[in-house]
Amino acid sequence: MTEEFDFYSKTSLKSYNLSETMRYQLGRLDSLDVYTRKHCENVASLTSRLCEHLGLNPNFTVYAIICAYLHDLGKMFIPPEILQKKDKLTNEEYEIMKTHAIKGYNMCMADPQLSPYANGPLYHHEALNGTGYPHGVTIDDIPLEGQIIRVADEYDAIVNKRQYKSHIGISDTLKIIIENSNPVPLVPNETVGDGVFRDPKIIKIRKTYGKINKRIVKKLIEIVILDIEGEIESVKEYIDFLKGEIKRLQTIYDFHTKALNTNKESEKNYYVSGCNELFSQGEDFSSYQNILADYQNAFNTRTAKINDLYKEINVVKGLRV
Repeated sequence: MTEEFDFYSKTSLKSYNLSETMRYQLGRLDSLDVYTRKHCENVASLTSRLCEHLGLNPNFTVYAIICAYLHDLGKMFIPPEILQKKDKLTNEEYEIMKTHAIKGYNMCMADPQLSPYANGPLYHHEALNGTGYPHGVTIDDIPLEGQIIRVADEYDAIVNKRQYKSHIGISDTLKIIIENSNPVPLVPNETVGDGVFRDPKIIKIRKTYGKINKRIVKKLIEIVILDIEGEIESVKEYIDFLKGEIKRLQTIYDFHTKALNTNKESEKNYYVSGCNELFSQGEDFSSYQNILADYQNAFNTRTAKINDLYKEINVVKGLRV
């Protein structure tokens, strides 16, 4: 038996009964590389859950999910050597990468079936405090779907970069997200383009808002807590299974030992018969001890893991936005 856990505990998108036409349009993601496509799916799934936790209506949720699916569509126009580069991008490469927002928006606007969802590509890198791209708009001009997708996109990007196999350590990711929701004080004489910051409205916004929406971040933390609780339950179930298997195999070991240590044929046959009744499929006298050792190692590993998960959930529950 192997332990399986769905990191995102996804809401089934099929439940929204998207039309065949829309499913076909979402098939445009086939043009993206595998990593980007998976990222788009993850962001759409997390967007769905955020919408639910925000109490948004189902029609808007469906709309936001599709916007999220399409948010990185413009990356099909980014050269692979930049898109798939593992090292940090140069300033020139980063400027090219940033064009995916406008390219995705233009692609959606050129297709009548995709144009209603163009906000996904256009706004997913905009920031409430005006420090985002492509247009540097502020909270007043960033639609809610864009704000939600921004949080989902940032979270999934960090999760994938760090290659989490579990929620252990996920609090460090949330701390980054929380930090990005906090206002960043203006540096004296800070410039934007060729001009010094003087716009009173922008100064006020920068004092009030960070890059991302605090309310959405709070809902993200709620979701992560639920997922950690789900992982804990999954590990606990597997530990219970291991306990039962270890107990069974330990009984076989005891019977086998007694069979080897007795000189009475009747007792030997009794203990050997008991072992045979307890063997599971594929087990015999030559293999059960190795299987027992594997289960004991798995039990120790999962016990340590669940202790770490309990510590992690306590850290996450203590985070403040």
